[in-house]
Amino acid sequence: MSMSVQDKIKQQIAGNKIILYMKGNAELPMCGFSARAIHILKSCGAPFATIDVLQDEEIRQAIKIYSNWPTIPQLYVDGEFIGGSDIMAEMFEAGELQQLIKDFQE
Repeated sequence: MSMSVQDKIKQQIAGNKIILYMKGNAELPMCGFSARAIHILKSCGAPFATIDVLQDEEIRQAIKIYSNWPTIPQLYVDGEFIGGSDIMAEMFEAGELQQLIKDFQE
């Protein structure tokens, strides 16, 4: 039996403490918002996984349904949807994102 896209997303999120659904990848972000999200994550210094939604149209649509959030990038930490690049930037500036990520490295 083939896995549904939602199941695939669940597995990806469950399998990675910190995962970013983005356009492009960490080496080559394909949009400004994804680039900003990568910059923020790298500044937090934690290892993270990325999924390039441009490589998979099914996931690109399904992740928006999964999170009930209309835009990419989307950050998940420990299975929980955190938000897009604006929310990440606000949390980073407040020091909240670093704290959240630090908590999962211990």
